[in-house]
Amino acid sequence: MRFVDYLAPTNLDSALSAFAGGKWTVLAGGTDFYPARVGHPLTEPVLDISGLDELRGISVTDDAYRIGALTRWADIKAADLPPAFDGLRLAAAEVGGIQVQNAGTIAGNLCNASPAADGIPPLLTLDASVELASQGGQRVVPLSAFLTGYRQIDLQSGELVTAVIVPRQVEEAFSDFQKLGSRSYLVISIVMVATVIAADPEGIISDARIAVGACSPVALRLTELESELRGKHRNDRALQHLPTRHHLDRLAPIDDVRATADYRFGATLTLIRRSLRRFAESA
Repeated sequence: MRFVDYLAPTNLDSALSAFAGGKWTVLAGGTDFYPARVGHPLTEPVLDISGLDELRGISVTDDAYRIGALTRWADIKAADLPPAFDGLRLAAAEVGGIQVQNAGTIAGNLCNASPAADGIPPLLTLDASVELASQGGQRVVPLSAFLTGYRQIDLQSGELVTAVIVPRQVEEAFSDFQKLGSRSYLVISIVMVATVIAADPEGIISDARIAVGACSPVALRLTELESELRGKHRNDRALQHLPTRHHLDRLAPIDDVRATADYRFGATLTLIRRSLRRFAESA
């Protein structure tokens, strides 16, 4: 029988020290780690960071919300957060079943970098950044830059994700998350749409952020549509006709066992329009 190295540090400093000294596979919540290895012996050394309580929980500063890397989806779903986080909390309720939500972590969802990761579109609409730490120091990378391709991330040797940072910009904005799957629960997404839309007291849209997941190698913001929405009144009838097909030109959906590319395009239009209708009705 072949034994592999397993290390479970009790603080971040010892985790970073170990990570700098060798090639480890990081284990956090384990909801992706274990299913990927069913029926196969463990062959790589494992750095289990699940005991690092300092990387768990949500805190607030004057400038930002800090969501610790090991914060579980169940914690996010139950957190007392402002309306702009409603889309993220709705997504948290869609991450697998309750058992997965009780174990799965926000950092694991990002590092897995699946195009269908439920947490990524709402975090993009929150202008989130990823905090990374190593023995050499710390850096903060916008989430849109951290996700570099299909299951690829900007994580350098010796670095661990320590937190997700969300700036305090539009806390009272409307926020929504729409997910389409082949059934209503425990399903991989066909399409996801997340929105954050802020309006002034007169109902004029001052900020709009719309992200689509499962329709490209990484989830994307629809910046052209966002620009078109800014300055419009929440009850402008023109919103009923947005988006149009050309607003989705950045997307590159594929044909797979869950849906065709054409179906995904049509579903994306429907989900965005549904979310815009919810925004108009939210007043």
